[in-house]
Amino acid sequence: MTNHTSKDPLHGMTLEAIINALVARYGWDEMGKRVNINCFKSAPSVKSSLKFLRRTPWARAEVEALYIESLSDSAEPEPPADSPWANWKSKKEE
Repeated sequence: MTNHTSKDPLHGMTLEAIINALVARYGWDEMGKRVNINCFKSAPSVKSSLKFLRRTPWARAEVEALYIESLSDSAEPEPPADSPWANWKSKKEE
């Protein structure tokens, strides 16, 4: 059995996990500056962002690009807290 690992940084990431990771890293204000969309600027929430980004392909592409860019900004990116892989190191060491 061969173990296939994807080179795609978005593989296995939900849109909600991407938004949560970006909010944790940058905060809503900085996200609104980096991606100029109202759901990040006016009463931002994960729920409203998900609704807008699911209907707006260009905005979703920009958010995904920001997420990929954020991964290259750090040596070893941490998975978002709601990721099933968030605690794999600590569980593995036990």
